Order: sequence, then structure tokens, then C-alpha cells
Amino acid sequence: MNTRLLEFVAALRAAGVRISMAESADALRAIDAVGVSERALFKTALKATLVKEHNDEPAFEQFFPQYFGGDPQGLQQPQNLSKEEQEQLERALDELREQLRQLMQMLANGERPSDEQLQEQARRAGMRPGLRADPRIREWIAERMQRQMGLTPQQLRDAIEALMKQLKEQGMSPEARAEVRSTVRENAQSVREQVEQFVGRNLMQQPDDSRRRSRIDDLMDQPLSSLSESEADELRAHVRTLVARLRSRAALRMRRGARRNIDVRATLRRNQRYLGVPLELQHRKHTLKPKITIIVDVSTSMRPVAEFMLHMVYELQDQIAKARSFAFISDLLDVSMIFQEFRPAQASEKVLTSLPPGHYNTDLGAALATFVREHGDAVDRRTTLIFVGDARNNYNDPRVDLMQSLLGRARRVIWFNPEPPAMWGSGDSDMLQYAPISSVVHQVATLQQLSDAIDNLFQAH
Repeated sequence: MNTRLLEFVAALRAAGVRISMAESADALRAIDAVGVSERALFKTALKATLVKEHNDEPAFEQFFPQYFGGDPQGLQQPQNLSKEEQEQLERALDELREQLRQLMQMLANGERPSDEQLQEQARRAGMRPGLRADPRIREWIAERMQRQMGLTPQQLRDAIEALMKQLKEQGMSPEARAEVRSTVRENAQSVREQVEQFVGRNLMQQPDDSRRRSRIDDLMDQPLSSLSESEADELRAHVRTLVARLRSRAALRMRRGARRNIDVRATLRRNQRYLGVPLELQHRKHTLKPKITIIVDVSTSMRPVAEFMLHMVYELQDQIAKARSFAFISDLLDVSMIFQEFRPAQASEKVLTSLPPGHYNTDLGAALATFVREHGDAVDRRTTLIFVGDARNNYNDPRVDLMQSLLGRARRVIWFNPEPPAMWGSGDSDMLQYAPISSVVHQVATLQQLSDAIDNLFQAH
């Protein structure tokens, strides 16, 4: 059962469901506690430990029957044959053609095909690494395997009739022949179910083909502004897998960072009453989860980067202590509430439609003035302040003075800019003025660069 459960978890992860090692262990403990005899309770325990978001429920419901739908009914032998009739059956099986003999011998004697036999049949039917877990592919491979094994309805009818003919010639009674016929049909149905479950489980553990992975890798390195809508859709579908990797790395860093170090100064101060003897050790307090404020340019040229940036950051919400978001073109709008009401993908889309697009009305200076005047509480010494934009202000006042004041109040100020350094300062770009008063600047023209920059955000905290 533990092996089956781990295979089930692997299938859910492959479908994009976020499941940590701790949650997998919780599922194992839950099953130990509730047992497997009550199917409804067993399913509820798994869902409670493995599914955290409503959108993950369809994947759970789809995969659960494939792994825990109950093993196909056990194959049976005819129960009421006399010794003579059993011998007649064996002789009839021996006289059938080889292929029919093997099939009927398995079905009439209650023998289930082994996993090795199913693997070989699956290989011959076209099962290969990288096939998607598509219902049509699963049905196609299962049908081909059943045809190879002689289990299609027509093949089964022909095989049973051939066996019945042999049994009649052997002199078996009509009642005994009817029992053999019924047993063979029931066993055939059980084997068909076994084949379908085998195919389903194998496909679910390898949902992405190598060609698609190669295409995703190529798209990850293409500028987001140059993607077609269909290519952008492919990357949007890949975001959850990408975020799952970032979350795992961030969680690992947090576990490492949780090791407490002795704070020597605090220990000495604390133990002055004991004449300096360190009876009560004091440890440094680590703020492991970053507190983030994002100010993002959603003008037309910046929208692809802004969408993916907001989507990924809020998918990583459980790794962030607090996040506030502001969008601007010519002025600033607090969009934090949108991410509290909607899922990240929907919220990102609503943010982009909350301000009318435009190419030539960007004014970061005015947005900074509004931010400092109305939202100053969004920045303190624990806050990482992130600007997402190309710093092109249409020759308006860049308000560098406000940037300098924010740098003094924030833990650090980070720029995510899709333009390469060679373009900074060209035309209406004010990046050469902003860069020296920023803690770090990341180029984020592609999704790979954006992912690396976000990963660095958690690594450097």
C-alpha cells in the first residue's frame, strides 16, 4: 500500500499539485490511523493531507480511482466441475490453437497476467516514456493491449466458442459448459480492468513528452514580449511546475536557516545578574520569510513581464511573510486586495485590466510621489521593495530623491528590468539614475531570467 500511495503522490506532483515530503509523510500516517477497509474514510484522509487548494481537487478525483479504485475482481476457477469434467477441460485447452490455448488457460484457470507480462504487452502496444496522461491515449493503448491479448469482445466470443466446441466433443454436460463460459467471461472482464488500471497508472507518472519539455525550455529563454498568445499560454500552464521547484528550494533554505546561532552580546547582557556566567543562552532571531512590496509598471510594453512576475510571486505566497502590490502607468493603484480575493492567475489578469494600457503615458515619478504620500506604511526595515519596469518615464521627473528615501527605509530595493544594461539611459530611460541607488538590478526579459531573479530573492534574504 505504501508503494501505491507514493506512486499516487508522484502522479499528483506530475500534474502540478504541490505536495511536500512532510505532507506525503502525513498521508502515510493518516492511512495507518484510519486503515483501508472503509473506502470513503480512506479517501477523505488522503484528500485532507494531500490537497490544499480547491483547483487541485479535479486531479485528485481523476487519479484516485486509477490507484485505489479497488483491484479488479479476483479470477476464479469453475467450482462445480467433477473430476472427469475438469480433465475434459484440460484436454480441450490442450487441443486449442496456441494463442487461444494460452488465453483460455489463463481465464479458465483463474490466472492473472503478471506485471512483467503487462509491461511487455504495453511496449508492443506503443507505451513509451514521455506519453501524456491523455484519456484518449490511455484508451488507445489499453485497447491495443487487449487486442494483442485476445480480450476484445469479438476475440473473446470466438475463443469461448472454440473452447465450448472442444468441451462438447469431449462430452461435457451443458451445465458444466455454461459454468466454464460464465467463469471465463467474468475473468476476462477482470483482466480488462487490470489492463486499464495498469495503463492509467503508467501514463500518470510521465505526463510530459520529451519534445514538449524541449519546447518549454526553448520558450523559457525567449523574450516574454515576443511570445505569441499560444506560446504565452504554454508558459502560463508551466508556471505551477516552475513555482513548485522554487518553493521546494525556498523551503529547504528556510530549514537550513532555522538553525539558531548564539547571540553573544544578548547572552552577556542577559546573564549580568549571574556575574557573567552564561546560564541563559540567547539566540539570534532570523526572519526567514521575506516581507515584500512590489511596484509594477503595467504599461503596454511591460505587461507580459508584469503578468508572470505577479503570478509567480503570489503562487509563492506561503513562502512570504507579507506581500503588498501596486500597479502604475501614469499614477499608482493599490492592487493588493485583488490578490486576496482571487487566485494568482485570475488576479494577475484583473490587475492588468484595472489600468488602461498605454505606450507613452508612463510616469514613475508621479507614481513614487503617490506611493510615498499615501502608502508609506508599506515599507519598513524588514521590507524588500521590488520595482518591475523598464524605467522609461517619457522624460518626466524621475523623482530620484524619493527613491533614495525609500532605499533608506527599506531592507533593500531591487529592480526587475527587461531591458539589457546597454539600453539603460537611451531615449527616455532613467535607469542609469535608479541603478546606483538600488541594492541589485536583474534583467528579466525571459521567464528563465525572471525565475532566476525570484529564486535569488529568496536565496539572498
